[in-house]
Amino acid sequence: MHSTDFKTSFEPIENSEITILILGTLPSDKSLEMNEYYGHPSNRFWKIIATLKSKPLPLTYSEKKELLLKNGIGIWDIVQQAKRNGSLDTSIKNEEPNDLNTFIENHKLLKVIGFNGKKSEALFNKYFERKKDFMYISLPSSSPANAAINFENICKVWQQIIT
Repeated sequence: MHSTDFKTSFEPIENSEITILILGTLPSDKSLEMNEYYGHPSNRFWKIIATLKSKPLPLTYSEKKELLLKNGIGIWDIVQQAKRNGSLDTSIKNEEPNDLNTFIENHKLLKVIGFNGKKSEALFNKYFERKKDFMYISLPSSSPANAAINFENICKVWQQIIT
């Protein structure tokens, strides 16, 4: 096993005002290299959020984080650390989850949890119980590996999380 097969997630982007939490799985190799969530230039995450909020696409990472937080959106990953060769979610092995229960308890305004892709939701269901006073929304992955859904349609589905 290469040492690069061991991956660790980033700290969450959050503040006490978030009402929406979008959960990914684990940062891609490109994101880890850039030290930014959704860092791959072909990942549609930032374009989706900017489009849904009718804002220009943020260019810097600090502008991207500001876009989220000004709109009550936080992001984090289900997996704290895991073995993964490459960036595909299907390659995640021996994962250890982040402490989402404490995170949720500490964010009193949080009402909506969105899953950025099927693997994120499957891992959440494996390690955590859904709470009755939250809305959980399955979202098509913003990953470049999910090219089957076009941008207009991905935005239509992701719109649920904003409204």
